[in-house]
Amino acid sequence: MPISTTLTVNPSPPRALSIHHHHHPNAFLLPPSLSHTPNKTTLSSLSLTHNPHRPLFIAFSSNAASTNTEIDTKLSGDGGDGVGGGKIGGGGGGGGDGDGGNEGNDDKNKRRNKEEALIALAEAGRSLESLPNDMKAAIVDGRIPGSIVLRYFELEKSGFISWLMKFGGFKERLLADDLFLAKLAMECGVGIFTKTAAEYERRRENFFNELEIVFADVVMAVIADFMLVYLPAPTVSLRAPLGLDAGRLAKFFYNCPDNAFQVALSGTSFSMLQRIGAIVRNGAKLFAVGTTSSLVGTLVTNAVINARKAVDISASGEVENVPVLSTSVAYGVYMAISSNLRYQVLAGVIEQRILEPMLHEHKLVLSAICFAVRTGNTYLGSLLWVDYARFIGIQKGPDVE
Repeated sequence: MPISTTLTVNPSPPRALSIHHHHHPNAFLLPPSLSHTPNKTTLSSLSLTHNPHRPLFIAFSSNAASTNTEIDTKLSGDGGDGVGGGKIGGGGGGGGDGDGGNEGNDDKNKRRNKEEALIALAEAGRSLESLPNDMKAAIVDGRIPGSIVLRYFELEKSGFISWLMKFGGFKERLLADDLFLAKLAMECGVGIFTKTAAEYERRRENFFNELEIVFADVVMAVIADFMLVYLPAPTVSLRAPLGLDAGRLAKFFYNCPDNAFQVALSGTSFSMLQRIGAIVRNGAKLFAVGTTSSLVGTLVTNAVINARKAVDISASGEVENVPVLSTSVAYGVYMAISSNLRYQVLAGVIEQRILEPMLHEHKLVLSAICFAVRTGNTYLGSLLWVDYARFIGIQKGPDVE
């Protein structure tokens, strides 16, 4: 919804105020220079118009000859960038794919971001000191526009979300996508249902007799699903820059986006190498998550199987132990490659670049389509895992006794 208010500067006679406009091709981006006598002016109103679906720029106009000098500040834009309905607008470096040759444009965008953010703070009656340190530093550095500040204020109204935003990772993801929690719930809910159904299909009459194994498998699957949504999710980076003593490799991966395909904010750009680095970094994290979750799951499963064999000797030949190391490493590799790429494309391309721009004003429809797409992706992942496990020999095919 557009936001407007008006700021009027009323100089008290005989105080003088003169405004000098810059004769520069980009003068509309620069505020006019002001000169006046030592007497102070009085601020009475501010005009602010904000369209959340467009990038923002600031234009100043004045009428020095009038008794009341009115300064209209308008936030508007000319393209499909900006933040709207969960879609972070790009800019700076050609939509985030610049090669480092647009530093001048980035600096201008950062100045513009800072101006927008300060105006948003003034409109909300808030000060920089009232914000968390990471938000405050991002505003001062010009890394986030006013639209992100406005979204933060909206999210802050919910007690639960306000508490959740105390954790930096959740804050960065919620600011980038207001449906992030819904997608997280979708993925974990679908994971519980599909994993339980798969366990029942595999165990049938032994399902209730092996509930301990089923529970362990489902818990590990939910943890993996959580990380598959969390790690590749697009973010608004609020992290402070690394220290000067950090190594080059650490700095490179630190500056990579969380999603290789995410739209960059105005004033931020990602090179092609950084986007590839995002895939590599998330792949390494998902390998660790997959290997660890599978390791715990298979150990628990084997422990339950062995305990049952000790109690019921007749069951010793019915169930075989699961190979721990090979299964765990294989699952880690699968998550690092297949799951990583699928979820990067899902979050950064299908949802952020295709669905959200079309349906940002229809949240219910957008949520329903995201649910359908994520369910299909989970089903596809299950099929690919079975084929992969059989191909490398850690699971037997239907024709193998």
